[in-house]
Amino acid sequence: MPLRFAEVADEAYRYPLTIKHLLDRALITSGDQEIIYRDQARFTYREFADRIRRLASVLSSLGGEEGMTISVLDWDSHRYLEAYFAVPMMGAVLQSVNVRLPIEQILYTLVHTSPGVILIHHEFFPFVEDIRRAVPGLKAIIAIMDGTDDPLPDWAVGEYEALSQAADPAFEFKDFDENAIATTFFTSGTTGNPKGVCFSHRQLVLHALALCGHSGDTRHRGFGIDDVYMPLTPMFHVHAWGMPYVAIMLGLKQVYPGRYDADLICKLRTEHGVTYSHGVPTILQLLISAADRTGTDLSGWMMVIGGSALTPALFEEGRRRGMELVCAYGMSESGPILTITRRLPGTEAGSADEGHLLTRAGVPIPLVSARIVDENMNTLPNDGRTRGELVVRAPWLTPCYVGDEAGSAALWRGGWLHTQDVASIDAHGNITICDRLKDVIKSGGEWIDSILLEGIVANAQGVAEVAVVAVPDDHWGERPLAVIVPAFMAEVTLAAINAPIEQAIAKSAITRYAKLDRFVIVDALPKTSVGKIDKKRLRAQYGAAASDSAIGASSVQGERASSPVS
Repeated sequence: MPLRFAEVADEAYRYPLTIKHLLDRALITSGDQEIIYRDQARFTYREFADRIRRLASVLSSLGGEEGMTISVLDWDSHRYLEAYFAVPMMGAVLQSVNVRLPIEQILYTLVHTSPGVILIHHEFFPFVEDIRRAVPGLKAIIAIMDGTDDPLPDWAVGEYEALSQAADPAFEFKDFDENAIATTFFTSGTTGNPKGVCFSHRQLVLHALALCGHSGDTRHRGFGIDDVYMPLTPMFHVHAWGMPYVAIMLGLKQVYPGRYDADLICKLRTEHGVTYSHGVPTILQLLISAADRTGTDLSGWMMVIGGSALTPALFEEGRRRGMELVCAYGMSESGPILTITRRLPGTEAGSADEGHLLTRAGVPIPLVSARIVDENMNTLPNDGRTRGELVVRAPWLTPCYVGDEAGSAALWRGGWLHTQDVASIDAHGNITICDRLKDVIKSGGEWIDSILLEGIVANAQGVAEVAVVAVPDDHWGERPLAVIVPAFMAEVTLAAINAPIEQAIAKSAITRYAKLDRFVIVDALPKTSVGKIDKKRLRAQYGAAASDSAIGASSVQGERASSPVS
């Protein structure tokens, strides 16, 4: 029998791992530290705690209670940060609504959560009548005017700031079960309707603690008390990767940029000395372009890149400007972070080996178990070559897809969460994501990793951005099609694109079937609501064709080779 406490003092505090305790230390050590929103607002941590209590008082007066869902439609702001704390701390469930989804999918998510109160930014007021019709049990809608002088809409119970200022600052947050649901949101829905996931207080606290632990588990700069933090992952998306909770726990100066504007972000970076951010590769590319345009110094800015693969070319672009870049890997279902890259012992900063390591998925952060398996859940070797599906365990993974028993069973088949990513793991624990199961290209009996091929093509002359998808082929089954955004004033040729591919083939880094026989030039690649390249749309647009003529000669650049292995 495991040993247990023989007795517990009557007044001993049973410390629940709830979100409110992330604030405790910061209010002692960092009460005067600032939280800044654009050039519009700034508060100390003491004022932030006061505003959290006021928001809880407002919500409670409107019928907010334990277990009720309270939904937020806003850009990245101090208001969102206040909701991150006030809503779960009062025992309610925070739904962070992905405002970049089509209105039909936004309504789908709200119907499935039936919120009692909604906080909505003025830019989304056109959705309100649709929302009111779709959610009949809605008690109140709070308008976020965000500095505008427009009159308050008739349907609003009040304006966010005015309600907050008039509210009782003495709201008392009580203890409750740490396993109570704190947040819910929906995946971006690249296939079918979005899927609902949820996370408990205990899960979010453990995720925050593990991210702090990671700072001692790396050979690059961590995330610490001297950093100035600005999230560049939307706060509606997977808790902004959980980093605002960490930033509050550490008592850091924080800067919130609102709706993303690259020039403004560069201005905020310079004005407030921002040192630590995170975002998708698209954001990094926009910031580099804006910095070049505005003369912003990016040196010393640490940025964690995730959401999709960081190409070696973009990594080098950032590093040339003095940025410190590493990659992280996770998913909506994992809350999200599972791995972060790190250098091997003896790897020199600026070396080619470093760039190769720091653009992979990385090693598991503390408390994450990861392995690769075959279709029968047999564990495969960590030799850096063998590929299988990556499956994981951690104490903060969503337990289910809300209301989807079949999807939940598939997600947790065999007691491990299935990422649906094809990966390899080397002897040092470094995970390389080879592809999504649905994106792997099978050509002539050979598997081609679209992510690896994209990274190679990204280094080709004249290529600014690229996505590779499978298109049907009568002879080979499938062939890779590169969809390319060219660099400014650049002429892209098939020979130039295939040059780095042929070099990789010669080094046995990729199969000879990866050599391209076609590509398409586009002005921009379609993106999902969270900034990832939307391969579903690309496959739908180009993949329906089973012959050369189906794509259209006007859009195909270069001649088709006689065979993919010539």
